Amino acid sequence: MTLPKPTTPLDRLMLALDVETVDAARRMIEHTHGAVGVYKIGYRLAYQPGGLALAQELSQAGVPVFLDLKLLDIDNTVSQGVEAVARLGVAFLTLHAYPKAIRAAIAGKGTSKLTLLGVTVLTSMDDADLDAAGYRLSAADLVLARAKDAAAAGLDGLVSSAAEVAAIRAAVGPDMVLVTPGIRPAGAEASDQKRVMTPADAIRAGADYLVIGRPILAAVDPRAAALQVLDDIAAAG
Repeated sequence: MTLPKPTTPLDRLMLALDVETVDAARRMIEHTHGAVGVYKIGYRLAYQPGGLALAQELSQAGVPVFLDLKLLDIDNTVSQGVEAVARLGVAFLTLHAYPKAIRAAIAGKGTSKLTLLGVTVLTSMDDADLDAAGYRLSAADLVLARAKDAAAAGLDGLVSSAAEVAAIRAAVGPDMVLVTPGIRPAGAEASDQKRVMTPADAIRAGADYLVIGRPILAAVDPRAAALQVLDDIAAAG
């Protein structure tokens, strides 16, 4: 593990900056500053003009950034890509948790402080989706298989649905960082997520970090929505 485990509700909350422009992201950061611990930058924002520059700017200012690019390619490309991302100074980077990709990413990370997170199975997918894609394992079984392989390879952490967190923790032990997207406060719509959980339940299940997007981004008062999530996390004990 590269970074210390989060110790406060603020540390645990990752806001997905799934917005259309860098200017919109800056406004959201301004609205939620001090109520969010980590800002996640995914495809939509990273590939906008200035998106990766924003990730580097925030990192240089001491704001933890989660770059969610879900790398997957031939070994050399993954390794060199991770090496390049590490130079941006971001705190977290995702890759798909395929065995060869994991080992290539670890090689590319070298001695940097970058925390590599393996995506086990996307939270938008269920057993029927995996079957349609040609997998013969259930979502839960595939998550567990990939988690065990990632732990054996020495990966820093994993991304999975909160529904699988308890099983993953039992399989890999206490040290790996577990990040859970698909988090929805009580009463929020699931939207395109199929394996969801409330903030408090996810923490009780063993999650270290929670990724939340639309319930905060679409709120009338995003800061108030983020603070409510922090209260929910704190209530989990």
